[in-house]
Amino acid sequence: MKRAKAISACLAVSLLAAGCGGVAQAGSSGGDAFSFAIKSDPGLLDPARVQNTTTYTALSLAYDTLVNTGPDGRIVSGLAEKWDVRPASVTFTMRRGVTCSDGSPVTASTIAANVEHITDPATESPAYGVVVPEGLTAKADDTAGTVTLSTPEPFAFILQSTRYLFIVCGAGLKDRALLQSGTSGSGPFRLTSAEPNQSYTFAKRDDYAWGPDGATTADPAMPGSVVLKVVGSEATTANLLLSHQLNGAQLSGPDRARVTNIPGVTTILQANGTQEFFFHQGQGHPGSDPAVRKALLQAVDFDSLGAIATGGTGRTPTGLVMDPKPCPGDTVTGHLPVFDPQAAGSALHAAGWERGPGCVRVKGGKKLTLRMIYGTSSGETMAAAAEYLAESWKRVGVDVRLRAVSDAAYGEVEAVTQDWDVDWAPLGVTLPTQLLGTLSGPFTPDGGNFAHLTNKSYEQLAAEAVRLPGAAGCTLWARSEHALLDSGDIVPVVDKTVTVAAHNATFRITAGLFDPTSIRMTGGQK
Repeated sequence: MKRAKAISACLAVSLLAAGCGGVAQAGSSGGDAFSFAIKSDPGLLDPARVQNTTTYTALSLAYDTLVNTGPDGRIVSGLAEKWDVRPASVTFTMRRGVTCSDGSPVTASTIAANVEHITDPATESPAYGVVVPEGLTAKADDTAGTVTLSTPEPFAFILQSTRYLFIVCGAGLKDRALLQSGTSGSGPFRLTSAEPNQSYTFAKRDDYAWGPDGATTADPAMPGSVVLKVVGSEATTANLLLSHQLNGAQLSGPDRARVTNIPGVTTILQANGTQEFFFHQGQGHPGSDPAVRKALLQAVDFDSLGAIATGGTGRTPTGLVMDPKPCPGDTVTGHLPVFDPQAAGSALHAAGWERGPGCVRVKGGKKLTLRMIYGTSSGETMAAAAEYLAESWKRVGVDVRLRAVSDAAYGEVEAVTQDWDVDWAPLGVTLPTQLLGTLSGPFTPDGGNFAHLTNKSYEQLAAEAVRLPGAAGCTLWARSEHALLDSGDIVPVVDKTVTVAAHNATFRITAGLFDPTSIRMTGGQK
């Protein structure tokens, strides 16, 4: 069964960044439209096929989950009003009276049908093994109003993982074709207009009363509609904010400075996932040799690389999971090679790579060539970072070939054609269990292990940790991350930040996911 890797905001989604976004202005104008900029078209709107953060942003307006995350990071109610967690199962008691946007009821069987669809091999859902644990089953009791989700073995964070399971209901559950460009959920908004590459309009549901911790849409300051405007350029996004043609946006590039400390626009800074890269460790790839991986990492000044990749707005990474982490602490410091180009050259020489024509290293008549891919949507700072990385490796005798790849083509290049040696691939996960199918298990295209990793220490430690509930496994999760870093299997470079900006509105957005019931209009539109 094919499974795609998680993508961050993060994914890239990310699947899922941390922090709270919200800002306010004085006044009141309930019922207005709330306009928000998204960087690209959401594309296919089927939650079972979601692979990017932009789509998650759109779907978070129209779909509910079993539980939610409150502003303080604790788990609060959603479609479920209470839950009973066991090592290998969690039983949810469903909230009564919940309806889909088409008026049909949302029951325990609705939840079970969603789980069965995602776990069906024919679906080939990228959520399987990431959002939905492998082997998950669902048993519904509509009379009792309960649904039990179970895994074959104990599974850490089984409750928390359901935070990202969007529940399809009504007509869309019976006919997934309706989700090509429409929504069928129980959320506080429903899609009423879709203009690809331009805008997506969602209308408020006045009868909604089952949001996070029982939130409703009754507040008159809630907008009557939400309009997601597709704006590919952050410079344009900044212009629209400054001219008061947008109520909200997220900016990660240099244009964020233009909207900071400006009258009429309020901003906050929040974490936005770790930027990292991988070496392809498949047979015939240079990265399959751990000595070569270590040497290549010694050739890189990670402080400079991180500053270039984020335009100086990043932070030193402390782990593979985004804040707020279920397991606190720094697992990165001391586990990446120290910058030493001379030692890097010596290590490559010791590994049999001698300087050849043009100073490019050669072994067995073959050049030391690295084909590096990175996403075009990451902007100019990412392109500059790729160039810096290439120059760092060229100085020690590597032939580096850079390739910028669009979001639409990335999955094909990364997992199917696999014509790469280095992949800048931000993962953006909120739970260590979400990394299992990406950092271990079957290789792509049969599984989600796109870098062809075979780290036995990681696999053993993660297998032990996943059987322990919550914080009980944190020591093992930390050791599992150390095993990956020490082997150069994953290379965290820098933690990105994002500026959440607003005009005449307040809202909360986490990892690209709206808390839609938090949106309030607080002043005139213009």
